[in-house]
Formats: sequence, C-alpha cells, structure tokens
Amino acid sequence: QVLLVESGGGLVQAGGSLRLSCTASEGSISNYAIGWFRQARGKDREVVVVMSRNGANTYSADSVKGRFTISKDNAKNTVSLQMNSLKPEDTAVYYCAASVYGIRTVYTNATSYAYWGPGTQVTVSS
Repeated sequence: QVLLVESGGGLVQAGGSLRLSCTASEGSISNYAIGWFRQARGKDREVVVVMSRNGANTYSADSVKGRFTISKDNAKNTVSLQMNSLKPEDTAVYYCAASVYGIRTVYTNATSYAYWGPGTQVTVSS
C-alpha cells in the first residue's frame, strides 16, 4: 500500500509555470508506476503524463506534450510534474496515482491505478 499526497498547485497566469509534487508518506514510490491525471469541472478525468515503474518509459497526452515533464526522485520518495507554458485549458484538479502493474509498461487508463492522492487545484488565468 502507498499513501500519496500532491502539493504545488495554485493560481498562475497563462504562459507561466508550476511544479507539482507527489510524495508517498507510506510505502516506496519506486515500487509503482506513477501517473498524473486531471479533472476539469464538468469533464471526465483524463491522463496527463505517466511513467513506468522502472522510470524508463513515459507517456504524455497530446495536449501537454512538449510542455509538461514527469520526473521521479526515489531518494525523496517523490514524483514531480513540471508544467510550463500553462494555458487556461490546463485548469483542473490534478491527481497523482500509483499502479502496482508492470515494470516497463506505461498505463494510461485510470482503472490501472489503485492508489490516488486527494488532488491539488491548478488554475490558469487568461
């Protein structure tokens, strides 16, 4: 089992940057594939960026490709999401999630993730 908590959300102007962190307060994050998902008001939850369990493979949604980057620091038990060139359409609650599946595989479906953080709000003003 792993207990996840996100931090780093907030209000930023369009074109700005934010760095989200997902820290495991229980369990070792190195044992899991990690995904960042988001849910805007009135919309379904969608995948943003995910990383395989061994950290070798990542997947980014087309809408964030080239702007968002995921990284993992096993020593700090933390996965980060660097978000640059933010747009108003990036406004959402962002969640990190952990999956016990696979070693090299990236999982883009939310149902593959058993553990979720409570989420952090990101608001991008125009």
